[in-house]
Amino acid sequence: MTLKRLLAEIAAGRRAPLVAALVALLASLPTLFTLPAMDRDEARFAEASAQMLESRDFTDILFQDTPRYKKPVGVYWLQALSVAALSSPEARQVWAYRVPSVLGAMLAAAACAWGALAFLEPPLAAMAGVLMASTTVLAAEATLATTDAALCGTVTLAMAAMARTYLERRGGPPVGPWPRPLFWAALGASILLKGPIGPMVVGLAAAALSLWDRDGRWLARLGWDWGLIILAAMVLPWALAITVATDGGFWGVAVGGDLAPKLFGGQEGHGAPPGYFLLLSPILLFPAVLLLPAGLVAAWRARAEPGVRFAICWLAPAWIVFELVPTKLPHYTLPAFGALAWLMAAALRVPLGAWPRRVGLALLAAVALGLAVAGAVAAAMFGGPWSWVWAALAAALLAAAAIAGGVLILRRRAGLAALVGCGLGLLAHDAIAGALAPSLGQIWLSARVAQALDRATNGKPDENGPVAVAGYGEPSLVFALGAPTELGEASDAAEAIDEGRPAVVERAAEPAFESSLAGLHDKARAVGEVDGLDYSTGHRQWLRLYLPVQAQGGG
Repeated sequence: MTLKRLLAEIAAGRRAPLVAALVALLASLPTLFTLPAMDRDEARFAEASAQMLESRDFTDILFQDTPRYKKPVGVYWLQALSVAALSSPEARQVWAYRVPSVLGAMLAAAACAWGALAFLEPPLAAMAGVLMASTTVLAAEATLATTDAALCGTVTLAMAAMARTYLERRGGPPVGPWPRPLFWAALGASILLKGPIGPMVVGLAAAALSLWDRDGRWLARLGWDWGLIILAAMVLPWALAITVATDGGFWGVAVGGDLAPKLFGGQEGHGAPPGYFLLLSPILLFPAVLLLPAGLVAAWRARAEPGVRFAICWLAPAWIVFELVPTKLPHYTLPAFGALAWLMAAALRVPLGAWPRRVGLALLAAVALGLAVAGAVAAAMFGGPWSWVWAALAAALLAAAAIAGGVLILRRRAGLAALVGCGLGLLAHDAIAGALAPSLGQIWLSARVAQALDRATNGKPDENGPVAVAGYGEPSLVFALGAPTELGEASDAAEAIDEGRPAVVERAAEPAFESSLAGLHDKARAVGEVDGLDYSTGHRQWLRLYLPVQAQGGG
């Protein structure tokens, strides 16, 4: 297909969702294969999915022998399906567990463009999808084997389908047969992924729209009778199965141990005051942040338009709730980013004013500078010679995005400025996340330990039984070595040596390890040492690898 024909089809609306999905794919591919398994959530999700495949139990969710009942089963099923199709649980290839997140990001971008077609011209609808795909937070979550990119995809699809139903009565295009079942299917999938988040975003938007319009009759057009049947058919079978399998224990942990602590306190040290997401939004939206001020101005000026009004009701209530909840992580607001993309694209319908252009440029330049400095600091503290190469390349791309985007937007070519800025910004993200981050060897302790054990044991670290680890307990090491990996004390590491198994001992645990060995009348030989930063705790770790004296290895 020629470029001219592609542009013509985008202008006609036929290719807008496809273009947006393609941009999301390009944003995630480099990082998909190069970044080691991340601590802690990604490694826990991936390991639990691997254990599902190994045990063939697709109802219960376990990390080693510990129940993992914080989230529903949806993402584990998706990851297990991906690994079964593309890899194997024994291979421990984390990219295979990330594929559902990539697909979720692609769905989010495509759904964003598809929903925007109900009230924007096709090129602007495509722009909305591209803006969504290029945001730093979605590009980052797309290559982590967690729930959030997939959740964003399902929520964005549900909101796009609901928007088309709402706008049909207000001058929008005919709905046709598909948006209503898509709405209920997407809502059901969001529940299986992350429980109440999807229904919360949908419900708040529907309530806000009905109150603003003083008319909620459009809600009846969502098809509640068979819609609820679809929802029940998707959610109830597993909900009943996990209730029976755990004697109701899943719900006690999911609600009392995960949801409630987030609502009433800063769970696991992730507390922050209201305004946190507002302050963080320029980074999360980069490089699309260039149009953020213009989008907010457009929201106010065009608030009477049905499409803009829907976007406001999608964005504002959910954002307020996320700000008020004490527990905060950067990706929490991601299900509302489709609304921001709609508003930023809608702003391009008219020439931008002076101050939105200048503030947008200032935000773009400030974030670009901050990311460039962060990359240089990371290369200096944790990297090697190649890290400096990737940091320099990322800095050059960030500078190019700020300069080119700035020049074009100041010349009143805002649409082109957004496209160029997003393109260069995505290349910078790929350089940072796909090349610079993997080159920072000092922070990838688990991957280096697994590689060193492979070398020392000729690729068979678990030939005589599971590896024992003392003083270091990150989930990424369990994912690398397998579920039987024994995370314990110095005495457990000494017993492993006594039984002919390898041991990994952190420096602070070595005196107790040597004392336990002496008590067992055993000796161990050191076959490697790994040191670096445990970024989950912020502490430096020195890990020594041991084999029994009688064991024969490659090192």
